[in-house]
Amino acid sequence: MFNRFKNLKIVKKIKEVSPKLKWLMFNQMQDYKIHSEYIDMICSDASKKINSDNDRLEAMVRESLIKEFSPSIENMKSYELLVDAVVHNLKKKQLQATDSEEETA
Repeated sequence: MFNRFKNLKIVKKIKEVSPKLKWLMFNQMQDYKIHSEYIDMICSDASKKINSDNDRLEAMVRESLIKEFSPSIENMKSYELLVDAVVHNLKKKQLQATDSEEETA
């Protein structure tokens, strides 16, 4: 039971910290969280690269659908479903191609 109060002096000192100082520390942390450094610290580069690749693929699909059909296709209810289906099929074909390459190697 006494092990819990081993650092009681430290806890008492922390409680004595003024509210202004606590607020200052909180504000500095909030400012730090807004910057991209905080995001870089939390997110790994690999996940950001995958997300950017997915975003680029989706943008290419959207662009090609608009060129193939017409700009009015964006206003259709099924446009988002069509984009998702095309992106899914492209990813599926890419996975099949990489699987077949691994089997032959």
